Amino acid sequence: MKISRRSFLTSASATAASLPFIVPSQVWGAQTKPSDRLTMGFIGVGKQNRGLLNGFLHRDTRVLAVCDVDTTRRNTAQKTVNDHYKQTSGCDAYNDYRKIIARKDIDAVCIATPDHWHAIITVEALKAGKDVYCEKPLTHNIHEAIEVMNAAKANGSILQTGSMQRSSSEFRTACELVQNGAIGKLIKVECEFGDPWRPCDLPGEPMEPGLDWDMWQGPAPVRPYNSILSPRGNHNHYPRWRNYSEYGGGMVTDWGAHHLDIAQWGMGMDHSGPVKVLPAPEGTKAKRGVTLVYASGVTVTHKSGLHGFGIHFFGTEGEVQVNRGKFAFTRNGKLVSKFANREDGGSLILATRKAQKEYLANAKIKLYKSSNHQDDFLTCVKTRKKPITSEIVGARSAICCHLMNLAYAHGETMKWNPAKNKFIGGTGNPAWLTRDYRSPWNV
Repeated sequence: MKISRRSFLTSASATAASLPFIVPSQVWGAQTKPSDRLTMGFIGVGKQNRGLLNGFLHRDTRVLAVCDVDTTRRNTAQKTVNDHYKQTSGCDAYNDYRKIIARKDIDAVCIATPDHWHAIITVEALKAGKDVYCEKPLTHNIHEAIEVMNAAKANGSILQTGSMQRSSSEFRTACELVQNGAIGKLIKVECEFGDPWRPCDLPGEPMEPGLDWDMWQGPAPVRPYNSILSPRGNHNHYPRWRNYSEYGGGMVTDWGAHHLDIAQWGMGMDHSGPVKVLPAPEGTKAKRGVTLVYASGVTVTHKSGLHGFGIHFFGTEGEVQVNRGKFAFTRNGKLVSKFANREDGGSLILATRKAQKEYLANAKIKLYKSSNHQDDFLTCVKTRKKPITSEIVGARSAICCHLMNLAYAHGETMKWNPAKNKFIGGTGNPAWLTRDYRSPWNV
């Protein structure tokens, strides 16, 4: 009797859930036959996915195909895979992601295209029965966030969003302190990241061979090529397409997708969101100052000047500040522990452990613990449990980013129903929740 790998994993999930622990993939990977490993395809193999590809190659997977609209990036990724397996061929390389989606022998895809492609590829992959690792922000707009959540639920798929700050201990410690009342009642949160989106105004440049520019644009409006949007070849920087509303959401959806995600986590709002969005006092000219208001009265404001800390939680009895490699906890005006640089002495580990020992030893709320984002995805593919940044987490955090951008763009107060994901009270415009898709692309 033959059963599919996916059917086996689904039926085995209940048994796996009862086991005392799950052995990390790097432990048992060497003992797993290549034919039994999770098969993967990689879509969009620029700077970000080159790193992800290298990570997954060294885990319990088998990479069968790569895809990119740039010939150089595509061929380089193909060679990376073949060299890793010490083979002259075996990894297929495509210009069109649909060829990866259509393959029955590929179990999961890793997506790191520009943002305007994320949801289209993700939804198609989910409907094809594949599990998905997709970079943040999960979607380009709110309509897409809703559709991704619906597709993952309908198809029973595992989706991990690349908001990997949740797999770092400093962020988990900060959020556990907040959720367990170590700073008293939460009053407000401030987050620091860059500018909101803006329309693309780049001039046209001569097109070079080896790039499918029409496919790169996909659902976005047609415009002349510009190398700022898609630098040719294996560049080692993050291209600035992310600054423009046709393709991304500026730094509000770039770094904001990380920091607002941690704000949501600390507030315990992974399944909800704000109920009101306040524009910046300067209106549509502003680049900082938009505020999300939650039903509890807690506010989350886009700020500058947080002294290197991306997220700052304020409570009635203390404060927690956190960023990558940085952590500070103050209670009743007294510094409990801090590490921001060498001048502070000690280390990040010692700073977080001190806070944990003194204020979380008997904590009632223990947050999801992941020490590695890719390992967490692979473990959840096997157990069929929700990963640390599931489609719900990724979509809800993305919605916060999109609401902020809409406030910057329109300068209006918007009332929001997070349960139904729609504007209420005669505010906002339903058309702002989506975009005009260039045929034949749609979500």
